[in-house]
Amino acid sequence: MPRAAKDAIAPLYLLACLLLGGSAQGAWQNMVLQLGGLAILAWAAIGPSEQPISPRSKALLLLAVAAIAVIALQMVPLPSSILTSGRHGAMGASSISLTPYETLAALLCVIPPLATFCAIAGLRAYRPSWLAAALVVGALAGITLGALQVTSATPGSPWYLYSETNYGLGVGFFANANHMATLLVITIAFVAAIAAGGRSRNIQRYSALLSILAGALLILLVGLALNGSLAGYALALPVLAASALIVLPAASRLRRWLIGLAALSVLAAVVGLASSSIGGSRIGQSATTSVQSRAQILSTTGKAIADYLPLGSGLGSFVRVYPLKEKPESITSVYVIHAHNDYAEIALELGAPGIMLILLFMVWWFSAVFAVWRRGEAGPYARAASIASAAILIHSLVDFPLRTAAISACFAMCLAMLSDRRQSQRQEATDLRPSRHLVIR
Repeated sequence: MPRAAKDAIAPLYLLACLLLGGSAQGAWQNMVLQLGGLAILAWAAIGPSEQPISPRSKALLLLAVAAIAVIALQMVPLPSSILTSGRHGAMGASSISLTPYETLAALLCVIPPLATFCAIAGLRAYRPSWLAAALVVGALAGITLGALQVTSATPGSPWYLYSETNYGLGVGFFANANHMATLLVITIAFVAAIAAGGRSRNIQRYSALLSILAGALLILLVGLALNGSLAGYALALPVLAASALIVLPAASRLRRWLIGLAALSVLAAVVGLASSSIGGSRIGQSATTSVQSRAQILSTTGKAIADYLPLGSGLGSFVRVYPLKEKPESITSVYVIHAHNDYAEIALELGAPGIMLILLFMVWWFSAVFAVWRRGEAGPYARAASIASAAILIHSLVDFPLRTAAISACFAMCLAMLSDRRQSQRQEATDLRPSRHLVIR
């Protein structure tokens, strides 16, 4: 296969995830992504790689294999004598997972991000600039659709792709406005990376590139306004400040101020979002409707975590377990489908093994980010990946963006870039041609 065609696989699959994987409601769309992901995984497993996989990629793949093993063990039928003494026995469960079919369905959702990671880090045939371009194209397409959605914001509008969605907001190819906001925010970092990576071009082409990127950035900010997500507004400032570090020279005095601004704005964003209600992100309701506080949901989830330790209740069982722990006086017509804190939800569903996997992953992630920024081992795309993955991890404290194929694929792309950390991009042949001068004697 030609090198260019091989390099295009990961960007095309990422773009497909952005256009088709915006919600679990799209059963057929997610099935297509999962089948395509299985083909990529098979190719990565049996196909030759030009270079051996990096040690960081191996470590992350081992964590992924361990997570899949934990989930698979939750579905294995166990003797009743083991389970009858605990909460599982009280619900008549025959396995660790209270909902084995939901656990299997949730396990299939791992395929798109795993395929994205293996297409990049496993095959080692990709161009970071193409991946960033696919991300930008997907975000701009979502904004275009979002503009049409805002102009016809009534239930039943043909521009909204899912029946249960945030009507009145620009959700793009997603069902949840907050998840669309996550995509727009992380795209900002890669716009900065494209600008920094294009410095090797000649002056005319670089000026044209900067003009295009300035327009793209402006459209992204307009998209955030159309989206109306509080999470998008809260995360945009720290991401903008951190992204400026990619473009600024290393000796610039502004870097320290930007680092401080990014840190303070992240803290303010987390505190503000954690204390807010979920009315603005609740599917099918107005953004101004107050429902339940995230703190209240987290408290109820914490009680369930304590009850189901150390084995957990099973991946995908949150919807069944959460109502059992709600206080009767606090029950409303709102159907809570997620903990609005992915870390707490994983702790509930996977138990002590899930908590250990989270801790091991965070050790890996902080080590990779430290290498990217402090040791100077990477180029602009790896640094953009560190900013984007940080935004997703922070948003996961108050929401569940990784539960969609679209955002999980973006996250996997970021992790693959952190693993590989390519320094520079291939220069185009036109940039390497010597300048021609007319000499008059």
